[in-house]
Order: sequence, then structure tokens, then C-alpha cells
Amino acid sequence: MRKLPDWMRRFIPRMFYVTETAWNFYPYTITGQSCSFIPKFHIRIETKFENDNGESDNVFGDGPTPKGNVCFIDIVSDPYPEKHYKKSEDLSSWVSAKTGRGPLVASWRQSSQPIMCSYKRVHCSFEVYGFQTRTEEFIHKSIRDILLVGHRQAVAWLDEWHGMSLEDVRMYEKDLQEETNNKLKNTENNNKDAVPRPTFSRSISVTDECSLKKMGVRTAAIPNPAASSSSSSSTSSSSSSKSSSSHTNLPSTPE
Repeated sequence: MRKLPDWMRRFIPRMFYVTETAWNFYPYTITGQSCSFIPKFHIRIETKFENDNGESDNVFGDGPTPKGNVCFIDIVSDPYPEKHYKKSEDLSSWVSAKTGRGPLVASWRQSSQPIMCSYKRVHCSFEVYGFQTRTEEFIHKSIRDILLVGHRQAVAWLDEWHGMSLEDVRMYEKDLQEETNNKLKNTENNNKDAVPRPTFSRSISVTDECSLKKMGVRTAAIPNPAASSSSSSSTSSSSSSKSSSSHTNLPSTPE
């Protein structure tokens, strides 16, 4: 609650929870969020990874995103939230001890190889009269900041994950999931007045394109995951919601 602006805290109850669902079918993923007290609120983020520097305009296969709705995120040069700034994560001076990579120069998107781009298409809907436009704009800006911080840290923390096998990654994810569940359980036990919520989170992995179609996902043919290695981000929303889009490139790490 403390992270929300004053105008939003006025109509949000003290106790509520946000439910997140995620489907992982690399190089394509879907993440959704809904809120316990506003049934007509939801966020849907589709992600597609490509081996390019963010110049593709139809990665989701249903038509190019309007240029006015696309936002490129530069993890080196974009204004960075001061509260998140750490010298060790400043990629203009950062150097990887394990790989010797870095620092990244101003033209890194054009000069870095290999490179990956994670395209993100974001749909946000907050159908509450009097608050819809302002809230949706706030959500899109917040998501952009999260993408900037997260992708920048993914590179800055290279020495922590470089060399991990797929099994190592799965174990790391499992440990984080258990840690999150324990925090939720302890919070609920310490606050008897809290709104009832699911005790545990679960990870659902989608393994075929047919499953995606059953969920109503319309996308181009999904390539072989083994042939992919990319990352950037792009965001858009429906005509009833505030639209934005962003592309974040990362220098890729080959085996």
C-alpha cells in the first residue's frame, strides 16, 4: 500500500490480495494479474523472445503494433529510478568478473553480439468510472519501470547465474516459490484480519502450442525453443485501455 500514490489509496481497502497466474512455453510466456476487490481489473502480459535487437514489428503474428504504442527500453541510458540505483548495477561502468564483459557503451544495441530481445505486449483494464484512464496510465508506467530495473539487474547479476544448467535454474525457481509461499503463510498467520487468500502458489508449465490455443492465445507459429536465444520488451493494450509498448535489449550469453 505504501508504494501506491495517495489518490489511489483513497479507494483501495487496507486488506486485499493480487492473484498472479503464469504460463511458460519458452520462447513464449503469458502472465496475468487480477485483484480480489475489483473484478473488472486485470493485467495480461505476453512475452516473446527473439534473436534480434528489437527491430521486429510483428512478433505476435497478428499485425504490427502502432509505432506510437511502442517504447524501447535502454538499460544503459534510460533515466533510472533513484531509489533503485546501485553503482554495482550501473552498466556504463559494470564489468563481469566471470566473463570479462562490460561496460556497455551508448551504441551497445547496434554493436553487441550476440543479442536478444524480449518483446512484451501488455493489456491493462481497470473498468472503474472516474479512475480508469489515470489508473491504467499509472499501471503502464509502473510496468515500464519494473522492466527497466529487472532487465538491467539481469545483466548486472550475470556472475550469479552464468554457467547454471537448466536443472539448476529449475531448482532455483522451486526454492524461490517455496520461500514466497512461506512468507505468505507467515503473513496470514500473523494477521488474523487479513482477507482469505490461496495459501500456496503453483507453477504451471505449458508444453505445447495446442494448450496455448485452448487458452485463447492467438500467435504466430512458435519456433523451436532450442533454436532461440533473445530478450527485449514491447507493450500494448486494447482500445478500451491505455496503450504503451516497450523493447528492452540484452547482450545474450551463449554457452
